Parts: sequence; structure tokens; C-alpha cells
Amino acid sequence: MAHNHLQQQFVVAEPDTVWVADITYIRTYEGWLYLAVVIDLFPRKVIGWSMNESMEKDIVIKALLMAIWRRHPTDKVLVHSDQGSQYASDEYQAFLTSHGLTASMSHRGHCLDNAVAESFFHSLKTERVKRKIYASRSDAKADLFDYIEIFYNRQRLHSHLGHVSAEAYDQRYFSTRYGYTFVWADPCGVSNAT
Repeated sequence: MAHNHLQQQFVVAEPDTVWVADITYIRTYEGWLYLAVVIDLFPRKVIGWSMNESMEKDIVIKALLMAIWRRHPTDKVLVHSDQGSQYASDEYQAFLTSHGLTASMSHRGHCLDNAVAESFFHSLKTERVKRKIYASRSDAKADLFDYIEIFYNRQRLHSHLGHVSAEAYDQRYFSTRYGYTFVWADPCGVSNAT
């Protein structure tokens, strides 16, 4: 198990320095749909996600791969998760190492150690899912995609960010630092251009 390097320090000064990861489940009439996410702590933006009908290690590796593909981190990134078997697996730990990422894990039974990810799941379930059971996994996937990529990242105002969206907060940083608006390409074909 990795040490808890994050120590509940959820405020960071720059993007792509600390990412948090977690898994939740969504009910459908076809069975559970599992959602794994990776959130950049700086803009509180979901930068990677994966959905599957099983909760095996591939789901967390695919979410992390999307985050790497989208953000292309050049410096060390701390990736914090719980001690779930997916995150503790040899494959996941090797994937972190091979991409220059540093593992950090919550203390067992301390959900507050990963409060930002838990907060995202709470928002998802109260703002969108609202105890519903989706007719199918494909219906759930479409709705979760819309919530993450369209609403949560680009429209939802975050009090922690001064009541702007995660995307706007991210853009403000890059335009101030580099003098231009950066358009992220992503595997979903969703542009961040506003």
C-alpha cells in the first residue's frame, strides 16, 4: 500500500500536481454500472473517467489513461485514491510508475482522505441520478457522460472556485500563465472551447 502523501491537503496552486481517483456504482435494470473518475484538484475538473459493468482494475487504469491523454503532465503528479483492490493491484501500481506518477492512498476507513472525489459523487447522485434506476447501462452511460462533460466540467458553478465552472477556472489559469486559451483535445470529441 502507498503512503498517504496527500494528507487531506485539497488546495493546490497549479493544475496537474495532484489528481484524486475513486469509483462509484449506478443502478440500472440490467445490473450495476461502475464509474471510475480522476479529478484534478486545482480546477476540481473530471479529467478522466471510465464506465463498465464490472469493477475490475481495468476501469481505474482506463480512467487514468484518459487523464494522462488529456493533460499530458510533464512534472510529477501525485495520484491519490483509496485502498481498493483496483488501486492496490500490481497492474495499476505499475501503470502509475511507468507514467511517472506517484501513488498516494487514503488510510483504511477514512473517507475524508478522499473528500473531493466523494464530494463529486455526492453531487452526481443528488443533482442527476437522484435515486433513479436507469433502464439500461447504455442509458446510464449517456446520462453520466452528459453530467460529467457538459454540465459538471463546463456549466456547474463551484463555490470553491469562486463560483465559476471548472473549465473556466482551468482556462483562466492557462490564459494568465501562457497568454492564450488552450483547447484540450480529448477522446470523447468534446472540445473545451467556449
